[in-house]
Amino acid sequence: MSARFYLLISALSGVLSVALGAFGAHGLKKIVSPDMLVTFQTGVHYQFIHTLALLALSILLLTPATKAVSSLLKWSANLMIVGIALFSGSLYTMTFMSVSGGFPAWLGPITPIGGLAFIMGWIFLMVAAFKLPIDEQ
Repeated sequence: MSARFYLLISALSGVLSVALGAFGAHGLKKIVSPDMLVTFQTGVHYQFIHTLALLALSILLLTPATKAVSSLLKWSANLMIVGIALFSGSLYTMTFMSVSGGFPAWLGPITPIGGLAFIMGWIFLMVAAFKLPIDEQ
């Protein structure tokens, strides 16, 4: 995938982060429990942090100096996208399903899988940083 793809995904995720954050602050307070509101806000928080990381990765992929580690950066970006979808997405789903009486038991284990994807994304970024050629200027 191209840097443009990751840039577009980070922009879309940024829009969703702001919109969902506003919805959580203004609309959800009236319809979900305080615990579920915190759950929703956690999803927004992690989505926004990893959206910014994805934006940084998009910019790094446009930089000629990172060409040697571009595959590691793409792995990092892909894992962050998966993390956003699974971690934040599962928290949003749990919150919305709590309105109608609860959520299925299988949904709970998806959240830590998304968290693991976030962790692996950061590890791939760290490996890319270590493998980056040293510029001796």
